[in-house]
Amino acid sequence: MKKVLSLLVVICLLFTFVSCGKKGSTASGQSNKIVIAASPSPHAEILEFAKSKVEAAGYELVIREFSDYVQPNLVTDNGEVDANYFQHVPYLEDFNKERGTKLVSVGSVHYEPFGIYAGTSKSLEVSEGSKIAVPNDVTNEARALNLLESAGLIKLKQGAGLTATKLDIVDNPLKLDIVELEAAQIPRSLGSVALSCMNGNYALDAGYKVKDALFVEKADSIAATTYANIICVHEKNKNAEFVKVLMDALTSTDVADFINNKYEGSVLPSLGR
Repeated sequence: MKKVLSLLVVICLLFTFVSCGKKGSTASGQSNKIVIAASPSPHAEILEFAKSKVEAAGYELVIREFSDYVQPNLVTDNGEVDANYFQHVPYLEDFNKERGTKLVSVGSVHYEPFGIYAGTSKSLEVSEGSKIAVPNDVTNEARALNLLESAGLIKLKQGAGLTATKLDIVDNPLKLDIVELEAAQIPRSLGSVALSCMNGNYALDAGYKVKDALFVEKADSIAATTYANIICVHEKNKNAEFVKVLMDALTSTDVADFINNKYEGSVLPSLGR
């Protein structure tokens, strides 16, 4: 009798383990709740819209907002949250390399055109020695420098590409002062720099739309795919059921329509590509 009971206990435990494994473990400890870290705009706003679709699939979506680019990855890596939504793949790859985190992309949701915005100068015709603000993280600084080159303000060393730094500037006819700032600080610097290169989400937070920019990445540029914003999870969760539920909701046509209507070109749906 004891052997039979022991066997039943083992079978029950195995069943529980298999069931939980199928769902995927979540930060809340509940298999029907997804906790996700996100930048306030547009990421958290898009997630709020997608909540009903996630709930229709049997999950509760809990959104935790962060205003920086570091903490969302740290709390995803340590399991405080199940996923995050704020970054692109080049940033994620650099973060993993620098921090030793084990995070992966499970698909893209949208693309935010990177723009050059007016500061004390209201046009791209700036005076010699003008200050130009760019993000200080490796991937977004390279993106900003390439944008400045496309606008004709500087020239980069051939092949610098997506790893460009200030040291790769080979021609700077106006002797522009490239000021490296934490990305979230750039909107607050507009009164002290001639121009600023801003990430789309921080531009939106500051009340700007892409139509306000003096110069913008082209929608068909390599940046449109390279810098698409992704859903990121710990590698152990990449095949979890909650990931499919989340991605199905965020890449739906309803969410794409919401993005197009709300952000008027400042945010463009990528539909998982």
